[in-house]
Amino acid sequence: MDDSRSAIRAARLFDGTTAHGGPVMVLVDDGRITDVDVTGAHPPEGVAVTDLGDVTLLPGLVDAHSHLVFDPSGPTEHQMVHDDDATVLARMREHAARALRAGITTVRDLGDRGYLSLRLREEFAAGAPGPRIVAAGPPITRGGGHCWYLGGEADSAEQAVAAVVSRARQGVDLVKIMATGGMSTRGSDPGGSQFGPAELLAVTRAAHGLGLPVTAHAHAASGIADAVAAGVDGIEHCTFMTPSGVRLDPATVDAMAAAGTFVGCTVVKPREDMPAEVLRTVEPYWENQAYMHRHGVRVVCCTDAGINPHKPHDVLPSDLVYFAAQVATNTEALTSVTSLAAEACGLGHRTGRIAPGYDADLLAVAGDPVRDIGAIGEVRAVYRAGRPVFAGAA
Repeated sequence: MDDSRSAIRAARLFDGTTAHGGPVMVLVDDGRITDVDVTGAHPPEGVAVTDLGDVTLLPGLVDAHSHLVFDPSGPTEHQMVHDDDATVLARMREHAARALRAGITTVRDLGDRGYLSLRLREEFAAGAPGPRIVAAGPPITRGGGHCWYLGGEADSAEQAVAAVVSRARQGVDLVKIMATGGMSTRGSDPGGSQFGPAELLAVTRAAHGLGLPVTAHAHAASGIADAVAAGVDGIEHCTFMTPSGVRLDPATVDAMAAAGTFVGCTVVKPREDMPAEVLRTVEPYWENQAYMHRHGVRVVCCTDAGINPHKPHDVLPSDLVYFAAQVATNTEALTSVTSLAAEACGLGHRTGRIAPGYDADLLAVAGDPVRDIGAIGEVRAVYRAGRPVFAGAA
């Protein structure tokens, strides 16, 4: 038996864009997909076969907005100010493992403390079991601004550019900037801008000059428009808050569609315990996400995992079900957390697809999520780079 080669059979396949009937077989060699068969052919001689039975095989899911440093059950600000690195890293490993068991094989961490996500990224890259991590390090914010406790404060264009250079030296995969305030930091105004057009342009130019993409946290409509005009690669949340409530700006949407800007749609489900000012944003938020999707914006379903008790690090499958009900068809929703999310993370050439040459990051679920999106939570097996890392109940 050739130990480097293997084959995985399943009843059905979603390859990252398209569903295929079965039986299907994926051939793997040294962690990479070498062939995908949908004809029912026999495997090559000498190749071990794992038959997963009546399951759908998909690319491993990609959560394009997560915070591994945040324990969703605890007070975020207190954790980040008082907990030592060893404590936080231990939690991060648990959070990453929880994500992997849910079929999330890639996590884009959009805000850590002290570049801890880079340390975890290297652990997993060296062979420790865990998802692939795409890391931004501490987000750039104003002094005392949104998520100031992560340590990324900058109060001028010069300081913000210096922060970009520092992150590049640390080895981040992208730069995140808090263009507006946020909802989870005391005293921060999500409807107000933290950086103006000149500062956003300076950061984007500096990052792009160093080969790094930029994504901007932005709730306020003015901050979204400024970030898009500055040429950022992505907008996180994209809530379109204005002084008179949530109001989508069609011109900004058209600009995002034309530029290919990714929108990280962090799933927010209405809850009875939500503050009234947040609850008032939820319905128009979803109307706007659906509008952007219909008008050609690359809307990616993601979680903001870690920010509160409703956002554990394995929440992406259930969030996806809600996203599909609000924004897209089941097939489009599945694409959003596989091939499209991989593109948003700069990994469209490596993961998010089941195709020759791609990493064998695979998720097997009972049933057919193209017909019933809820099946995405019925995990039967997870593979990371061809290695089985989780087997669920049959």
